[in-house]
Amino acid sequence: MQFEFMDRHAALAMTGKKDGQKCSATLQPMNDLAGKHIVLGLTGGIACYKAAELCRALVKEGATVQVVMTEAAQQFITLVTMQALSNRPVYSSQWDAREPNNMAHINLSREADAILIAPASADFMAKLLHGRADDLLSLLCLARPPQTVPLLLAPAMNREMWAHPATQRNVDQLRADGATVLDVGSGEQACGETGDGRMLEAKELLDDLIAFFQPKPLFGQHVLVTAGPTYEAIDPVRGITNLSSGKMGFAIARAAREAGAQVTLVAGPVHLPTPRGVSRVDVTSARDMLEATLTRVPAASVFIATAAVADWRPANAAGQKIKKDGSGAAPMLSFVENPDILATLAQSPRARAGDLFCVGFAAESHDLLRHAQAKRARKGVPLLVGNIGPATFGQDDNALLLIDAAGSKELALESKLALARKLMAEVAMRISAKDKA
Repeated sequence: MQFEFMDRHAALAMTGKKDGQKCSATLQPMNDLAGKHIVLGLTGGIACYKAAELCRALVKEGATVQVVMTEAAQQFITLVTMQALSNRPVYSSQWDAREPNNMAHINLSREADAILIAPASADFMAKLLHGRADDLLSLLCLARPPQTVPLLLAPAMNREMWAHPATQRNVDQLRADGATVLDVGSGEQACGETGDGRMLEAKELLDDLIAFFQPKPLFGQHVLVTAGPTYEAIDPVRGITNLSSGKMGFAIARAAREAGAQVTLVAGPVHLPTPRGVSRVDVTSARDMLEATLTRVPAASVFIATAAVADWRPANAAGQKIKKDGSGAAPMLSFVENPDILATLAQSPRARAGDLFCVGFAAESHDLLRHAQAKRARKGVPLLVGNIGPATFGQDDNALLLIDAAGSKELALESKLALARKLMAEVAMRISAKDKA
């Protein structure tokens, strides 16, 4: 079925905005935890101060948060603080008279979509391991229905406590029992020592919780993503590049990790934080990107070429800055074509054998459908994703056109992360269909 692809300019016209205004302001903000009810448990540790920021972040992301604190946690942060941040009364006693049936441990656990203990002290994890339940928080963890109420633990302790064999045995057994034990951070600790054992930062824990709730259709896959522009030097201070911000590629890397994949991200020169759980390799030029990609693709099962790679580079980059000579004449530059990373990978033996699923991107300025169809055929990729480059570079939203052998499909204007998640679902569906064929 043929249709006109709605680019950003058409979307702006529909919303009454002028070009240059952020169209994303008209989109509904993403609340990834909307409708989720989280029991946030705090145990004793200086990392309780991070739990306050985490609680605020969970609420801003759309979750309702019920805070439960141990007696030890109250030595580090007050119930009043957590009540103000969660907008709900805080529970701390198994004998809380507010529950008509006097069974707070049952009621609170049954209402939750997940229980997140942050910070989880070494003592509390040992208590969980042995099924001890001598306070409200340990009671509700033991009383939770594990099939419907997952338990996530964010450890926080001194580096020696974290490295102790007893703690590591406890972590292994808790995971074997079905709990999700999150990573620890590394750095300076409140005791003055430096090492592993810090609780993750609130933003990291929020990202991990959001990822936990996402479906995992790419579990077992290794996704290799290229993102951002490349930079081709003319001389030591000048070069050829483009306006790609890398945001779409970084969103894809995050979405692939959320979908359960192991993810490697080869990034051109951009200023973006690495998505949680993603392995990142920084490169500059197209040839750098090709080398980094070829080195890592043998381990990959999916390759997504999101990067806006420069088509040409100067044949000979000057060793020193090219100076004006006063004549008004511009320097003469000759160019050579850069390697085609996508075509190289799509035509490799592994891709031809069906062991590497390749996805290409086409950033066009006009006639998107026609140009994208031609590019898919020319590159030989099973799936080509098109967008209007000038309308999306640097923006937080996008609109995509998916093109395969069966035709085309539009993904309407949304945040880049929302589109990336939909794209991962499309990739997973095609891989599953290929495996069943």
